[in-house]
Amino acid sequence: MSDFLAKKSLGQNFLKNINILEKIVDEGEINSNDILLEIGPGTGNLTNLLIQKKPKKLIIVEKDKQLSAKLKDKFGSKVKLINDDILNCYNNFICDKPIKVFGNLPYNISTKILINYLKLENLNKFYEKFIFIFQKEVADRIIAEENTKYFGRLAIFTSWKLHKEKIFDIAPENFNPIPKIWSSLIALKPKDEIFKINRADNLEYITNTFFSQRRKMINKPFKKIFQNQSSICEKIGLNLKDRPQNISVQKYLEITKIYEELT
Repeated sequence: MSDFLAKKSLGQNFLKNINILEKIVDEGEINSNDILLEIGPGTGNLTNLLIQKKPKKLIIVEKDKQLSAKLKDKFGSKVKLINDDILNCYNNFICDKPIKVFGNLPYNISTKILINYLKLENLNKFYEKFIFIFQKEVADRIIAEENTKYFGRLAIFTSWKLHKEKIFDIAPENFNPIPKIWSSLIALKPKDEIFKINRADNLEYITNTFFSQRRKMINKPFKKIFQNQSSICEKIGLNLKDRPQNISVQKYLEITKIYEELT
């Protein structure tokens, strides 16, 4: 499929470096009992290597109709092919064991894909591991820790449910067509125990409010959310002179929990 013309509208950049592709597969630690899901297989370079590991089942989701037809011709019954947008079907894969998910995610929807997975209930029961390629800037925001410039809403939301690790960065020339930016491979593993909040949307609301003015102290957004600021600050040990990036993930979850109790 080397003659296939990538569609910019779908954010298609196909990874072609075989050494990097093999490292991605190795990161999955695949065995014959594994169920795999690949998002956006493109021309099938990674798919081919995943098949060679002889998993129990391999599901591939490709939105592009032309690519889907080519992938069907290339792999046939070796894969279960779904021609759809992953955003329409990400929660349709209920199997008898947690799934390992691979994806060279389209830059334009990568964050949305991750957030949708994070909003699923009992994530660890359905998914074992996510091995994703993100735009490097997005990856840096995912893995960021508090008190760093990249720490924000995405890092907090991801840390709530997932263990996260950057594996390595990938130079633009390893893709076809060549993007203008670097990419990063990230491994994400669902946590067995998470801080209980009622709705993920509430955590989104809290972090959106706090980080709407990330360079300023948190007293204004805090007052926007709560009436009795002093007692709540004392309860969770919060300093209103701090800035959003200075507050830990745990504190944001505690703030969300209090918000849910008061609303």
